[in-house]
Amino acid sequence: MFIIENYQTAVWFCIVTMLCWGSWANTQKLAESSWRFELFYWDYVIGILLASLIFAFTLGSYGEGGRSFLEDLKQADNDSIRSAIIGGVFFNLANILLVAAIAIAGMSVAFPVGIGLALVVGVIVNYLDAPVGNQLYLFSGVLLVVLAIILNAKAYKNTDSGTSGLSTKGLVLSIVAGLLMGFFYKYVANSMFPDFENPIPGKLSPYTAVLIFAIGIFASNFIFNTFLMRKPFVGEPVSFSDYFKGISRNHLMGVLGGMIWCLGMSFSIIASGKAGPAISYGLGQGATVIAAIWGIYIWKEFKNASKSTHNLLKIMLLCYVAGLALIIIAR
Repeated sequence: MFIIENYQTAVWFCIVTMLCWGSWANTQKLAESSWRFELFYWDYVIGILLASLIFAFTLGSYGEGGRSFLEDLKQADNDSIRSAIIGGVFFNLANILLVAAIAIAGMSVAFPVGIGLALVVGVIVNYLDAPVGNQLYLFSGVLLVVLAIILNAKAYKNTDSGTSGLSTKGLVLSIVAGLLMGFFYKYVANSMFPDFENPIPGKLSPYTAVLIFAIGIFASNFIFNTFLMRKPFVGEPVSFSDYFKGISRNHLMGVLGGMIWCLGMSFSIIASGKAGPAISYGLGQGATVIAAIWGIYIWKEFKNASKSTHNLLKIMLLCYVAGLALIIIAR
């Protein structure tokens, strides 16, 4: 299988993760005018599963290092498989709430609050499991991210829409999604052997772990998303027949969004071998900056906000960038 050889390459892989995780939601924005997020999400999950299969049979099956995908899958023990599946269930519950928050409050709120909070929880949880990196730099970066979350929430509440019950629901969903999402990466990391060049019997390679993680997402979606289709946060219930009435463009947007996200996840997991899970996860969650830029400057989600609110958003972005820089040098 393909293995990263040095920390510098791992950082570049994390940057790709950041771009993917911060940009996939544009596909939802492109489809949302005629397509409910609950229907979009089925294609999104299918896209994650397809991309994980592609990675398993390409990068996961070629190269001299580690263990090839099929060989790795055959020897996997139940504990490792269970851990990766639990990670998928945690992620799916968190992410479907995040997608709901994007539909209600927009990318420039759901990502900085939800994913920013997930970064804080995830870095702490993953660091306790695998303490890699300078504590002072790592947790100073986390504190700056916390400040950025507070500033973003403040900017959101300063807008006219921020006083409505609907938008408050979007903010609450973002917070719950972030708290849940901070835990999924730990379970995936625990399912793998830490040194990718030296496989451990029963443990998974990063490529096998991502595929089983994706299966956990797909299987749990029949519970979580089916429930939301019947009891939506906003609007009337939708049915599976509505899904099959969708046009090709909307289905394509969902699948593309899932594949983009899975590319980021795969690169993050591959990079964790050299960067450590806490740093790899933390850098990937720099997606908050990318998503906020998309939401603020491309989708104009704060176009009617005051000058002081825009100043808060600028400071928020600076705090995120500074926090991410500290997380990078923590290694």
